[in-house]
Amino acid sequence: MSSQGPKNVPQVLLTWEDLWVTASIAGRLGSNSRQSGNIYSNQSMAADKHWHMDPPAATEFFALSGYPCPALQNPSDHFLKTINSDFDQDIEEGPTSRISTEEVINILIKAYSDSDKFGAVQSQVAEICKQVKYWRKEAVPASQLKAFVLTKRSFVIVIAVGLGTIYYDVGFSYSSIQSRGSMLMFVATFITFMAISGFSSFVEELKVFQREKLNGHYGSGSFVIANTLSAMPYLVLVSFIPGAIAYFLTGLQGGFEHFMCFAVVLFTCMMLVESLMMIVASIVPNFLMGLISGAGIQALMCLSGGFFRLPNDLPRVFWKYPLHYVAFHKYAYQGLFKNEFEGLKIHDENMKGLIKGEDILKYKWEMDIDYSKWVDLAILLGMIILYRLLFLLFVKAGEKVKPALRACLTHLNKSIQQKHLCKNFLLN
Repeated sequence: MSSQGPKNVPQVLLTWEDLWVTASIAGRLGSNSRQSGNIYSNQSMAADKHWHMDPPAATEFFALSGYPCPALQNPSDHFLKTINSDFDQDIEEGPTSRISTEEVINILIKAYSDSDKFGAVQSQVAEICKQVKYWRKEAVPASQLKAFVLTKRSFVIVIAVGLGTIYYDVGFSYSSIQSRGSMLMFVATFITFMAISGFSSFVEELKVFQREKLNGHYGSGSFVIANTLSAMPYLVLVSFIPGAIAYFLTGLQGGFEHFMCFAVVLFTCMMLVESLMMIVASIVPNFLMGLISGAGIQALMCLSGGFFRLPNDLPRVFWKYPLHYVAFHKYAYQGLFKNEFEGLKIHDENMKGLIKGEDILKYKWEMDIDYSKWVDLAILLGMIILYRLLFLLFVKAGEKVKPALRACLTHLNKSIQQKHLCKNFLLN
């Protein structure tokens, strides 16, 4: 939230973490530079209680609270040293005799909450809230809000109903072979493909994570584990509820084991798509470019999965080796097709007999039936772990690589500018 303070100077309400980040940036600019001090000229702090004052008042406040700024020290550096826990232990001098940072912050918060400044800030914030219209939940009628949320969440259900009605009760005729295969392919490819719609939230989550990691709240491993666990409940619902609608309307093989295998494969595919998009988000933080990149990668995997072009007909270079074996669609198709066709009997009107499902898998779909569908499922689960580990690796690498790239680009730009200046000087 921002407002106009005295003399039309913009004021900003920050948290203690924001002050730490800003002070860290200021430290990089130089502890004695005027630019470093100017960062604080228009900023204020808040920690449970709002803190809002001009730089001279802030310096005076620290002094009255028992932490005066030395005469020849930059106020920003003094503020940082006072509230940053990194200074509790000095590397060269060993443990310091001053009280802990947490106690210092509590003293400052209490002193500020008891001051006249706090009441003035509350009044100013109340006036700003009256002038500016903020979007709130209460601004939307509850019935409309519920309808909107339910509509968004039921979009996958609508697709499942449409899929089930198109392939409704396919039966056991020879033509049902293609219908069953097309239905399973759509489930493994296009329903899971919709998981890329969460890419924008992935980018925002990474931005929040980078800030909170800088503040020392948690590390990369905790973020990856929390992100994985938080996505599971919704993906389970999306896999089982729409999956059940499409599965039973189509009339696929009955039995609890067959349906559970179908739903779990769908769940693993959606987890893989989300993991892939998280990896893309860590590499390409731009929303549009990341969305295009993620969709393109999945399209290539889908084409080489073994449905649109049978495995033996795929070009050997790139498409079959290695893409066909790297794409998770290959194992998703095999798991779903084996789950459906193994033990199935199809009526052949021309031959007036029955065709075994195993023969359909081997000769029509050209799938390897030497191992069971559970092996394909195990491979998919292993790929989820691999993708998440790759995501963790890219997040950790980005912490070191991105600053190095920025430094290289800055150095390159400076070199180019210096060359242009020398060239212009020689020409003049």
